[in-house]
Amino acid sequence: MVAVLVIAFFVFVGLYADVLWYDQLGFLEILTTEWIARVVLFVIGFVAMAVPVWGSIQIAYRTRPVYAKLNSQLDRYQEVFEPLRRLAMYGIPVVLGVFAGVSASSRWELSLMWLNRTPFGQSDPQFGFDVGFFVFELPFYRSIVGFASAVVLLSLLLVVATAYLYGSIRVSGREVVISKSARVQIAITTGVYLLLQAISIWLDQYATVTEAGPIITGAAYTDVNAVIPGRGILAAIAAVVAVLFFITAAIGRWRLPLVGTALLIVSSLIIGSLYPWVIQRFQVDPSAKTLEAPYIKKGIDSTREAYGVDDVELIPFEAKTDAEPGALRADAETTANIRLMDPLVISPAFRQLEQFRQYYQFPEQLDVDRYDIDGATQDTVVAVRDLALDGLGDAQTWFNSHIVYTHGYGMVAAAGNQRSVDGQPVFLQSGIPSSGVLPEFEPRVYFGENSPDYSIVGAPEGEDAIELDYPAGGDSERETRTTFDGDGGPKLDNVFTKLAYALKFQSEQIFLSDAVNPESQILYDRDPIERVRKVAPYLTLDSDTYPSVVDDRLVWIVDGYTLTDQYPYSNKVSMSEAIADSEGLPATLPFDEVNYIRNSVKATVDAYDGSVTLYAWDEEDPILQTWQKIFPNALEPMEEMSGDLLSHVRYPADLFKMQRAVLGRYHVTDPGSFYSREDAWTTPKEPTAGANTTFLQPPYYLTMQMPGQDAPSYSLYSTFIPEARGEQSRNVLRGYLAVNSDAGSTDGERGEDYGKLRLLALPEDDNVPGPGQVQNQFDGDPSISAQLNILKQGQSDVINGNLLTVPVGGGLLYVQPVYVQSTGNTSYPLLQKVLVAFGDQIAFQDTLDLALDVLFGGDSGADAGDNEVEPGTEPTTPPEEGEPTTPEAPTDEVQALLNEAKVLIQEKQTALSEGDWASYGRADARLAEIVAELLELTQAEAGQ
Repeated sequence: MVAVLVIAFFVFVGLYADVLWYDQLGFLEILTTEWIARVVLFVIGFVAMAVPVWGSIQIAYRTRPVYAKLNSQLDRYQEVFEPLRRLAMYGIPVVLGVFAGVSASSRWELSLMWLNRTPFGQSDPQFGFDVGFFVFELPFYRSIVGFASAVVLLSLLLVVATAYLYGSIRVSGREVVISKSARVQIAITTGVYLLLQAISIWLDQYATVTEAGPIITGAAYTDVNAVIPGRGILAAIAAVVAVLFFITAAIGRWRLPLVGTALLIVSSLIIGSLYPWVIQRFQVDPSAKTLEAPYIKKGIDSTREAYGVDDVELIPFEAKTDAEPGALRADAETTANIRLMDPLVISPAFRQLEQFRQYYQFPEQLDVDRYDIDGATQDTVVAVRDLALDGLGDAQTWFNSHIVYTHGYGMVAAAGNQRSVDGQPVFLQSGIPSSGVLPEFEPRVYFGENSPDYSIVGAPEGEDAIELDYPAGGDSERETRTTFDGDGGPKLDNVFTKLAYALKFQSEQIFLSDAVNPESQILYDRDPIERVRKVAPYLTLDSDTYPSVVDDRLVWIVDGYTLTDQYPYSNKVSMSEAIADSEGLPATLPFDEVNYIRNSVKATVDAYDGSVTLYAWDEEDPILQTWQKIFPNALEPMEEMSGDLLSHVRYPADLFKMQRAVLGRYHVTDPGSFYSREDAWTTPKEPTAGANTTFLQPPYYLTMQMPGQDAPSYSLYSTFIPEARGEQSRNVLRGYLAVNSDAGSTDGERGEDYGKLRLLALPEDDNVPGPGQVQNQFDGDPSISAQLNILKQGQSDVINGNLLTVPVGGGLLYVQPVYVQSTGNTSYPLLQKVLVAFGDQIAFQDTLDLALDVLFGGDSGADAGDNEVEPGTEPTTPPEEGEPTTPEAPTDEVQALLNEAKVLIQEKQTALSEGDWASYGRADARLAEIVAELLELTQAEAGQ
């Protein structure tokens, strides 16, 4: 009794804490609806299992023969079993009922979706049913039939066991004697079971349109002409055999049902297996391309619709490969926004320059966003300065960890397309207190990706603040303290609540500490993705969230998806495999194999008070409409989104990865070409990770102008190369996929072009180098290698940044930043060089602007972002119209000549040691030219 009470108390404490958490957040409806559904389904499952099982056992026992002749072995069994008979007759149904109830309660989502199902308004191409039948109804009906079959089968087994134990079934040699009552009960139970199997087989006909086949998902030629009719026939045979068992219950002869059962088994082998195999082997395989064509067409159309790629704009693209002077003039705005700061590389720079204290941290992978600055869109690399309690060392006491150090502070933003003179990021927002060009916002971060497991905040008005707000700015200053004044967690305003959370977090300090007062709140479950997952359990969330300054608040933006694997004729894709790339592997997904996906919800989590807001982004999605019926108050309409929020919403990367995985094959819409896979594409491997890598190159966010667009827009892109055939793989570009990721900036109005997919298709005979080939060119070029060797001197490492592909100049431009980092513990990468390629031509210079000029014959026609004046420096006064100007010799050009001179000096020394006087003479002559050029440049600077 004591043990049961203790366990019950702990369970109650957990449930009580959940109620407080959901109620404070305003989503108690989510929890109560789930609990009610689970309880109701548990009761239904318990009763549906326990009552038939109990009734079957009772009937078998009460109709047993009174004077049955039992053998000695059964007599001993009865002697052992009889004292436990009453317990077993009630205990077995109860135990089975509990298991059945737990199983049924786990299907609460399926049951609620069936009750609130919404039609898709589209018919499947085989049976003509609405797609909603396959998504909402068929899985529910099959689960009901499966559950009922389990109940009847267990009842049958227990009836046979009871009948045998008490003499209703006797085995005498080869003769089996069954009493009339046992015969009736067994025959009826078996007939019911077979009738359920008939229904199951009949439903299996419809499941063929969602089953994966060797070519497509869905019913192909063999399925339509053999499997589906065969299952209909088998269902009819099973129903007939069930009727034969019912007849046996009345007339007492077993011959007919036994013959029928044998016929059912033989028929299932012939009709269910052998006949489809014969059709496939001798009719389909010899003419598969022709016979399967209409079904392949169904698969192509349904797959493109299910993944939202049916309206992708296919643009034939004759990519230029000759870098001509002035080629980038028409793409000046795109060129100016090419990102040089790699968010996967420069995190150490953020830590060294902006961390300030050991108890702060930045994530290893930074995020990207964009802001409107002085009327122009600026791509940025952003990160939140979050807490790192491990940095407290010996000071990591309970009081410090949960009362004093409660929140991070501020967001740091760097221009994506700029660099300082020495290669550091150019910060647009930085420092403590936070300052910069971004709009003013609440900088305190109580809810972040790395927040402590729980913090206790809040105090009565007038009391001294305890929480550390931010550290001192100088030796004479004291650190700033603050008190949380939002509504971020349940209040610890009574003894029972404090006791409940002390037990939940296994910490008596919560109950005993004098820092916990009636105004205290406990903040926990603080990760933005975790918070959204708890209030929207029906969503699959994007693997990445990112911070943005929205309406004077710092918020996390999370994308949510509705999924299913029951969309007819749509190809199934492993989501975990599709979204895994060099940026990282996703967490284990509860719903992996999918064939329908929609970005149905945009969610925000306030970094200060943790409030969660869910917006119905795709209001036409029938799955989301179904969940809105279940939770009518959980989502806000998209029209409630502010223009500031919309300006930071982006097209989610995981959805884009799923779509590119599909379009690798399904960009082909001709069934014959699709069957031959003559133009199948794949995503390139990460070019900077080495030849043996298995990681895919991730998509990148860039502001650029695709063919077919009137102006540049914030976009997400990826590339395609030919699909490998064994060991034969050509790393040349075949496709370039980009999606408009700009949702606009008008309150409640989504940008008209948002989500528009554009696919550049390159001709088969156009050998534009792919990312792997370009990386090999960069790595194998002797002049580049020589300059990199100079950069590696002094125990420094050279780090290749992300290799970007940008459609400019009528072709495809590759850009890769190159960083240098010393091997010290406090070092961080500095952007020192930029690699560029266009066609087969490459350039390697100190800045992107200079590299483009070198690549495009001395003048690219456009300025890159790293040629702009840095914030805080005095801009150059523009000349009057028509006034002649004398160009200044850029510092980058001088540095480039000096770097080349260093290489030539090494080449002279090598040639001298080897006695190669011809090479020595060429190096010496070029060195003399460089000296002359340097003199000319320095004289020009002195003259100015």
